Amino acid sequence: MAINYNSLVNECSFATARSGGKGGQNVNKVETKVILQFDINSSTILSEDEKIIINEKLKNRINKSGVLILSNEDSRSQLANKKAVINRFINIIESALKIYKPRKATKPTTASIMRRLENKKRLSDKKQLRSGKNNF
Repeated sequence: MAINYNSLVNECSFATARSGGKGGQNVNKVETKVILQFDINSSTILSEDEKIIINEKLKNRINKSGVLILSNEDSRSQLANKKAVINRFINIIESALKIYKPRKATKPTTASIMRRLENKKRLSDKKQLRSGKNNF
């Protein structure tokens, strides 16, 4: 099922705080750090299966009350930080919900086995020639 990320972002709550880093005196008086909070369990857009998958895959990022918290303070602009944290949120949710194909185990081909053994034999012969045991 395709998720409408705009409506998912609307379910997020945003807070601002003073951030460190660049900005000089501006850092001390302007709240440019943006904190995104998303309550996964109370989301109306995500299905129950998607909530379970997100809770399982992002368990290290989610607090005990089931809230995903992300923050950004890279830029001196609050708007730029908000856009950056929204993009990061969307990327995290997309990667958590991405379904990977299981890997099928395969056997090496006969030709590749022969090439490997031939290469080993060549290297072995080269090292035998380097040692002083076979020199007359």
